Amino acid sequence: MPYRFWLALVAPALAVAQALPPATETRLSNLEAAVKSAQSAGDNAWMLVSAALVLMMTGPGLALFYGGLVRRKNVLSTMMHSFALMAVVSIVWAIVGYSLAFGEGNAFFGDLRYLFLNGVGAAPNADYAGTIPQQTFMIYQLMFAIITPALISGAYAERMKFSAMLLFTVLWLLIVYFPLAHMVWGKGGFLNAFLGGKVPCLDFAGGTVVHISSGVSALVCALYLGKRRGYMTEPMKPHSLVISVIGACLLWVGWFGFNAGSALAASPLATSAFVATHFATAAAALGWMFAEWIKNGKPSMLGAISGAVAGLVAITPASGFVKPFPAMLIGLVAGVLCYFMVTAVKSKFGYDDTLDAFGVHGAGGTIGALLTGVFATNLVNDGLKDSAGKVLPLGMVDGNGGQVLNQAIGVLISWALAIVGTLIILKICDALLGVRVSAEQELEGLDVSMHGEEGYNLET
Repeated sequence: MPYRFWLALVAPALAVAQALPPATETRLSNLEAAVKSAQSAGDNAWMLVSAALVLMMTGPGLALFYGGLVRRKNVLSTMMHSFALMAVVSIVWAIVGYSLAFGEGNAFFGDLRYLFLNGVGAAPNADYAGTIPQQTFMIYQLMFAIITPALISGAYAERMKFSAMLLFTVLWLLIVYFPLAHMVWGKGGFLNAFLGGKVPCLDFAGGTVVHISSGVSALVCALYLGKRRGYMTEPMKPHSLVISVIGACLLWVGWFGFNAGSALAASPLATSAFVATHFATAAAALGWMFAEWIKNGKPSMLGAISGAVAGLVAITPASGFVKPFPAMLIGLVAGVLCYFMVTAVKSKFGYDDTLDAFGVHGAGGTIGALLTGVFATNLVNDGLKDSAGKVLPLGMVDGNGGQVLNQAIGVLISWALAIVGTLIILKICDALLGVRVSAEQELEGLDVSMHGEEGYNLET
């Protein structure tokens, strides 16, 4: 809750204090300090929990969700992507990533003031989160950096070399993720709506930074690597939907840390983002399920969990700016349109996006970012103010139709950076290591050919 709320609770005591002796005034001063301390402690506790929830989204959430959707011979290699990136991205972030994303720098890149986490400690950074240690803010943002390249792995699963995947991820962070994170969330970033950006693009928790960047990069990877051998001629059904359902449920729960945690405080805004996230996800799950039911005559478990993830993706940029029923509408639209993307559009163009990373994250993130410009309201988030302190309108529902254009600019920049950056990175990785496994390795399965182990022992 905001600091003023806690002071309101002790307002009667403060009023009485005016007539009390100095010793009592001193005690009340200590009480006020305690209120401030409690607020900081509460915010810090919530943000540490949120950081853990977001990490849970990658492992076990995404690892299980993706792992169950591939063939049995590739389950471990697919889960290994998520697990390995939890380690690799953490080290890159500590060395240079946090600084490039959240150092002041210029409109496109952060500087190196936080290199090796220099100066990142217990003192808050008021530009980003004034009631928690900067170290808490840093570790929370790390979890976003971990899951984003892990999402891309859904497109190249079952056919990319593990060594190439590691090199690709490091380069992708440096060329795509860190600059985009700085542009949208960093102080002075080109798209930052609250800290001096040139084009105010509203992105509460990562519609552009996380989902558009990963989803569009996933499409580039799928097109560059080409189709899996046997695609469209051999059955490639998920080997364990049970595993994927567990993963999807963990993603749904973890996403509350992702979106509500982006309030950066244990505040009413966190509650609003939590509520919007849940209702949008429910609506999207139903939207996808009923669209599939109408087309195929049966609703599927795979469709329901895919719809839920599409809703989580779409509400991410809007979660801290919209009311519950507009959130439902965003989720419903995303559920139906993402279903269309992974069935009709994917089938028409014939690309092999193994686990539909583009159809869900690229398309869902784009839908959510644009609709944020429509439904964002200062009745939910009053953080955007003019020089006189007047609260400014956010989206079209507030009378600011131009925000849709700002959102579109943010979307286009995200698409362009993801496409160009990813293509360059793939060319580099291909020249140095080769990005695709051999035909023999793919036939054998990546669990054995890349890691020398199997997910299931069929002899026991």
